[in-house]
Amino acid sequence: MATRPPVGLPKLSRRSRILLIVGVVLLFGLITGSRLLDTYVNWLWFGEVNFRNVYSTVLLTRLGLFLAAGVVVGGVVALNLYLAYRSRPVFVPVSGPDDPVARYRTVVMRRMRLFAIGIPVFIGLIAGASAQADWQQVQLFLNAQPFGVTDPQFGHDIGFYAFELPFYEWLLSWLFITTAVSFIGSVIAHYLFGGIRLAGRGGQLSGPARLHLVLVAGTFVLLKAVAYFFDRYELLLHENEKFVGASYTDLNAVLPAKLILLCIAVFCAVAFFAGAFMRNVQLPAIATVLLVLSSVLVGAAWPAVLEQFSVKPNAIQKEAESIKRNLAATRQSFGLTDDKVSTKPYEGKQTVTNDQIKTNDAATLGNIRLLDPAVLSRTFTQFTQLRPFYGFPTKLDVDRYKVDDKLRDYIVAVRELKLDSLPQGQRDWINQHLIYTHGNGFVYAEANKVNADADQTNGGYPDFKTGEVAPDGTIRNAENGIRVDQPRTYYGELFGVNDYSIVGGRPQGSAAEYDTDSKSYTYTGAGGVPIGNLFNKLAFAAYYGERNILFNQSIADDSKILFKRTPRDRVQAVAPWLTVDSDPYPAVVNGRITWIVDGYTTLDNYPYAQRTQLSDATNDSLTADGVVAGQANKPINYIRNSVKATVDAYDGTVSLYAIDEKDPVLKAWMGVFPGTVKSAGEVSEELRRHFRYPEDLFKVQRQILSKYHVQSPSDFYSGVSYWAAPQDPTIDNVTTAQAQQDAASKRRDAQPPFYVLAGDPSEPSKVRFQLTSPLVRENREFMAAYVSVGSDPDNYGKISVLQLNTDAKGPQQIQTQFLTSDNVSRELNLLAQQKTTVVYGNLLTLPVGGALLYVEPVYIERASNNTSYPQLSKVLVWYGDRVGYASTLGEALEQVLSGTGAVVPPQNGNNNGNGQTSTPPSTTPPTNGTLSPDLQKAVNDIDSALSDIKKAQSSGDFAALGQAYQRLDDATKRFKQYNTGAASPPTTGQSSVAPSPTPSG
Repeated sequence: MATRPPVGLPKLSRRSRILLIVGVVLLFGLITGSRLLDTYVNWLWFGEVNFRNVYSTVLLTRLGLFLAAGVVVGGVVALNLYLAYRSRPVFVPVSGPDDPVARYRTVVMRRMRLFAIGIPVFIGLIAGASAQADWQQVQLFLNAQPFGVTDPQFGHDIGFYAFELPFYEWLLSWLFITTAVSFIGSVIAHYLFGGIRLAGRGGQLSGPARLHLVLVAGTFVLLKAVAYFFDRYELLLHENEKFVGASYTDLNAVLPAKLILLCIAVFCAVAFFAGAFMRNVQLPAIATVLLVLSSVLVGAAWPAVLEQFSVKPNAIQKEAESIKRNLAATRQSFGLTDDKVSTKPYEGKQTVTNDQIKTNDAATLGNIRLLDPAVLSRTFTQFTQLRPFYGFPTKLDVDRYKVDDKLRDYIVAVRELKLDSLPQGQRDWINQHLIYTHGNGFVYAEANKVNADADQTNGGYPDFKTGEVAPDGTIRNAENGIRVDQPRTYYGELFGVNDYSIVGGRPQGSAAEYDTDSKSYTYTGAGGVPIGNLFNKLAFAAYYGERNILFNQSIADDSKILFKRTPRDRVQAVAPWLTVDSDPYPAVVNGRITWIVDGYTTLDNYPYAQRTQLSDATNDSLTADGVVAGQANKPINYIRNSVKATVDAYDGTVSLYAIDEKDPVLKAWMGVFPGTVKSAGEVSEELRRHFRYPEDLFKVQRQILSKYHVQSPSDFYSGVSYWAAPQDPTIDNVTTAQAQQDAASKRRDAQPPFYVLAGDPSEPSKVRFQLTSPLVRENREFMAAYVSVGSDPDNYGKISVLQLNTDAKGPQQIQTQFLTSDNVSRELNLLAQQKTTVVYGNLLTLPVGGALLYVEPVYIERASNNTSYPQLSKVLVWYGDRVGYASTLGEALEQVLSGTGAVVPPQNGNNNGNGQTSTPPSTTPPTNGTLSPDLQKAVNDIDSALSDIKKAQSSGDFAALGQAYQRLDDATKRFKQYNTGAASPPTTGQSSVAPSPTPSG
């Protein structure tokens, strides 16, 4: 019988080989071309900002890791394939004419060089591409710094866990991968070359194949022994139910088990090597069974038994030492040590007279902020937009300036370019990229003032001042205001990812940048990448997919292209090792508009320190509604605001300043990128005066402090003393019962912290710029503490905690009291009937006179206007169980301090702990016993509605509350209609207009 010849790859002709090579080259060019183009564009951009050493360091590190991992992994795989080939049997029997292994063996043998080189190269490319992403881990290891603090279990410096242990584990993981891939490749090669045969009972394994595979497997087991060694240190990062760190079970069962398993793994590895040379597979098999059984019994079963029968019944006592370690490490890692946090008891109730309050707390009372930066963006736009292609961010910012020798806080904003506002017919390429290229001006308003009494028709608006380019091309500044020498802004928050402008160097008569009505302008700043030469035109035309860049005649030899124009993007690019704060803010420093961006160094492997998700910790009502960008959801258990970055709004210059020069993580990164971060001594005094304590860091510390203010391990374990950030006490603006019902079902997010200019908690007479937040008891809305942190140069970063031991009302309860006050609810109902939208501003909490003062601005948006924008209408104040409600802050304060404000009745047994208090019974309309049926029905409906209002307030059901007030309003109107001359029934409810989530800091 004729046998079928082995099948191999068809032989290609010379022409076919040439076409194949050309195709491969084109495919490679398409794949790598975009990557090379990105590299070139980034190279130019990093040169523009003078941070090219950052890009080159990252690029070379990635390239080095790619080559190292590729060569090591691919080389080891190639070595094992070579050993399998060299140790193949001389004669390999064929099972028959259709033996598939024989056919594949023939194919491989005919193309031996292709497979011998191609497979390891392919595996090496995959390994290198994966390994190069871990460049930060490798660089931190090479530039490790000591913390000067040791862990309480092994006595290692924290730097070992931060910089060295992650690298060792990373290296070990790649050795595991290399060994596993080599083992699999060796098995396949031995099978293909006949060293392993499946024929016969149990198959056959040649001596060389057995030796080779057992040696590789023994290496894997030996690596497992090394892994057990490092697993001991990982116990200090173990996440338990209550805390992070090595628990009682970890220390008394898992840790000894790791040492036992380490010894067993070494013994098993020796057994593997001995069995290989003794040609005895039983010894490695027995060692494998021993290792598996030991892992189950010693590594899993014994710790589980100890946990279940010893630890859980006595958890508080058993875990006390571990919790102590966790408390200390967490406070240290999040910057909440005793030298940075000052905790004092606070009465929470008035301890001085009203006259003393006006004198002692003048620094706070005289600087209460009325303007909410998260509400007034549309108002700024309406009054100061100047041109339709300018705009402001959704949330403005708060900063302080010394004007006329007096420190004041201001709502500040940059009038930025907003191309989305261009009319549709003007959105051509020339207008968007050559004509409209920059913003114009710095707009600001004193935070505690409006332009007139709020009850006047044209009053209640910020008193705007600007530094801007005037219509005649000159620079105009407000008298007795903030001096701005260069108001043109080419870099800001409103630019998109792909927004670019081509500026400068235009020939006479060609298109020029829009500047004012009568003047054009040519950019003269240092920012931008040269685009005048043909090669760069080609590069950027390909990069943006825009042929106009090649053919537009206005692009001259000296032209530049501006891109990566948002402050966050620029700082993140030049410092990829930083976590950038979500809210940059503008400041005028030495006459120039400068964006200030906070940068954080973070870790997630600080031993015994509690982990938190950065996104969850920084989330509040502003981030949830998209008003402020949110952080990436990554775990951290160490954070420092080590760097302050600045971005010049005109030329885009980026500067990094080391603020916490003691931070070991910052020191390590400064070793990676020498010369990129300037010392703290290089910060000018004027710039330092505008540094704010960053919100994201404060939110993280606020969350940690809510639990880690506890000193006792037993109290921490039980959780009875935990605090929480209060819920945002406002919800969406609504004007109907149905809208109120919809709003009641919305999620509730944390109240954001607020920047205020107020008296120092420890020195009430000294005015300080602070970031503040109330904290309430967990699952209850009663006040637990008032937290503030200083932003002034002489007390920057000093955290003050005023701890309340009484059940003082929290923000949620105060908001309820505001809205259920007689005069407030009556007026808000009237506004709702007039279809006027009510917007509640940030509810500020301030310590005054031993008690807490609450202030909330109330804005309105008139429905009659074609363009709706907020106008300050009233001010709500709470102090000493009195509600003040007036057109000005002064009047509202006088009401609560003089005793003329509405008195809120004390809480009774119907309080549900969430700030909802029942309203005292209202008097029903007078009756004379001879009421008509219609009038009697109106009276009955009023009684029923009032009863439903009390029930809804007690249960916190906003939907039912809105419906009840609607019925009360209808019944009251019918009562007035049918009862001529009768007094209308008094109402004591809250408005059907509910507040919106608009607080800000």
